[in-house]
Amino acid sequence: MQLLISLSLMIIILLLLLLTLYKNVKIREQANQELQLANEALIEAKEKAEEASQLKSQFVSTITHELRTPLYGVIGITNIILDEHKELFNSPHLKSLKFSAKYLLSLVNDILQINKIEEKRIVLESLIFNLTDEITMIKNSVEYIADKNNDVLTVEIDTAIPEFLIGDKLRLSQIIMNLVSNALKFTKNGEVAIFANLKNVVDKTYFIEFQVKDTGIGIAKEDQEKIFEKFVQIERKEEDYQGTGLGLSIVLSLIKLFNSEIDIVSEENIGTTFSFTIGFEFDEDKSKEIINNIEVDLSSRHLCNILVVEDNKINQVVTKKMIEVSNMSCTIVDDGFAALVALERESFDIVLMDINMPLINGFDTSRKIREKGITIPIIALTAFDKQEVAEQAISAGMNDVLMKPFESSMLFQVIQNQVNKRETVD
Repeated sequence: MQLLISLSLMIIILLLLLLTLYKNVKIREQANQELQLANEALIEAKEKAEEASQLKSQFVSTITHELRTPLYGVIGITNIILDEHKELFNSPHLKSLKFSAKYLLSLVNDILQINKIEEKRIVLESLIFNLTDEITMIKNSVEYIADKNNDVLTVEIDTAIPEFLIGDKLRLSQIIMNLVSNALKFTKNGEVAIFANLKNVVDKTYFIEFQVKDTGIGIAKEDQEKIFEKFVQIERKEEDYQGTGLGLSIVLSLIKLFNSEIDIVSEENIGTTFSFTIGFEFDEDKSKEIINNIEVDLSSRHLCNILVVEDNKINQVVTKKMIEVSNMSCTIVDDGFAALVALERESFDIVLMDINMPLINGFDTSRKIREKGITIPIIALTAFDKQEVAEQAISAGMNDVLMKPFESSMLFQVIQNQVNKRETVD
């Protein structure tokens, strides 16, 4: 009897254990099923987010391309008018036209820049540059804002800073340009100053502190953190200060790329000072080597015969004028097939190739040129961002990419580089 009771108890315990195990299995299955559904939902959400991000990038790329193309014509034609009609040099209407075009271009570039920063597509470059030259160019390009607001714009650069530094001069220029433009915008009948001082040297890295100081309307203490947020514009008095609210957000993001921080000291009705420190390399031997390889003046060489492949009639006029002003010869064709015919009939030194064309695009045209064994340099002219098309351009056999709109000096620098490289090889 005792044995039977014990056996019954054991069976009951075993059944309870089995029941518990069954419940645990069911709970686990349900948890796994819920987890699987959650994972599927996350994967679907991730795919949708990636698709949305891709669509946004394509939209931004297309819009900036469509805006840059006519801007190239507007800025170029304005320069042609100023060049051909010296008596209009001081015309307020032409100055307003050029300012409006450049202002629109800066907005387009800001939008593209924010998109690239968000997608982490910016990689710092190492280029040799002269700091004084870069800041002087910035000063010259914003003089019109200073004149408009009756501001005095000054520059002070520490003489201890080496003449040539190595680093990303483009991103540095974007930071300083945004800060100076912002300072001038909020300063009237005052002063804006750009300072560059050598702070310390570690091995071959020279740490330079930059300051942009103004005597403008200042920023309230509670607003000083907000100004670096995207699309934020602080209400300042009753005046209408134009802008997208992207400039300082871009500044903060670019400074972070340099592993640095930006400081702000501001007092209402007194002024504002922005400060940041960036390290640049200084290597005298490397600088000399790069300088020795820099292009020489084309005027000392034979005149270039250039083939321009461009379907936009206005842009044809602008590019042709740029080239002919420098006493170089120029032939223009409307599409890639016409370019192939022209290259068979005539000898050229350089091909300037638009990318987005009907019938056959610039990439496919370049491939066909290379298939024929023609090795002359091909420079892509495009309103797309350079980083977007660089890889595709190189794989198509192109040698360099120039983004529209561009100044004539930039065009000739790229031409010089390619001519020198070819002559070195030959």
